[in-house]
Amino acid sequence: MNKNNKQNAEQIKKVHIIEPEYQAILALFETRTDLGISQVELSKRSGIRQSNISRIENGTCSPTIQTLSALAIAMGKKLEIKIK
Repeated sequence: MNKNNKQNAEQIKKVHIIEPEYQAILALFETRTDLGISQVELSKRSGIRQSNISRIENGTCSPTIQTLSALAIAMGKKLEIKIK
């Protein structure tokens, strides 16, 4: 495998690792906005600081499963994780 192929393989690997996190963040944002809940309201309901919710939604903070679960419950939802 030449250098370019190795670099391409590494990029593809990174995308596959990042994709589930992106999907979780997108689901959080879409659910919150579909319900018409502000970050401040979600913070009050979940006990997660609004600034942390903002960082999660803008991708500068990686949420833990525990945090995602707390946010989901606060929105009347259930966190579901699947391995395919």
